[in-house]
Amino acid sequence: MAVFLTALVLFLNALAASPSLHEWFHSDAGQASHQCAVTLFAHGLVDASTVAVAVVAAPGCVTEAPAVEIFAFSPAIENLPAGRAPPVSPSNS
Repeated sequence: MAVFLTALVLFLNALAASPSLHEWFHSDAGQASHQCAVTLFAHGLVDASTVAVAVVAAPGCVTEAPAVEIFAFSPAIENLPAGRAPPVSPSNS
């Protein structure tokens, strides 16, 4: 569809730029009362639609989420002497 509409605008430009090509396309193109898409296009009488685009602004202030602390209860590690780790199971070695 976009290619067709682009080709149509280029074709109208070619007909508006060349009166002989326009007269070949329309036999009555040389008359003052002749009105078609080419003459309207050549005289700038083509309406164009306008589009309003909403601008989304970024928020002015940024709030931070509170930090979450997680505590795990592990009494076995606390009962070991300093510098000792829990025993390794035979399946891990």
